Amino acid sequence: MGVAEADLPVRRAVVLPGRELQWRFSRASGPGGQGVNTTDSRVELSFDLAGSPSVPELLRERAVRRLDGRLVDGVLTVVAAEHRSQLRNREAARERLAATLRDAMRPDPPARRPTRPTGGSVRRRLDAKARRGAVKRLRGRPEA
Repeated sequence: MGVAEADLPVRRAVVLPGRELQWRFSRASGPGGQGVNTTDSRVELSFDLAGSPSVPELLRERAVRRLDGRLVDGVLTVVAAEHRSQLRNREAARERLAATLRDAMRPDPPARRPTRPTGGSVRRRLDAKARRGAVKRLRGRPEA
């Protein structure tokens, strides 16, 4: 399966078709000389994560759960306005969207197995506490 120019590869098994990406352009703030008031260099890239048929069900549920605070009606939006050209901001927005989805689709880490401290580490900790207590006792007022 070939990847079209507008398609956005996220993971090996997930490629977002270009038709599912929504672009919006507006004027960016900040430096830009005379062109800052005339060029729409700020880029917003939106993707309907909750309603996308191109994301497998398991990965979609995981990503929706993890990105819950960033989604508006199931749509994830990223903004890029750090570059002066619209083309570079488009590239930045594409990469930012792919990275965000990649992180959200990553499998859960294995559960931590609780361990007990070693005997030596317990002994060292208690010795250090005793030394510290002795230092603080010696700082006190001398007994008459």
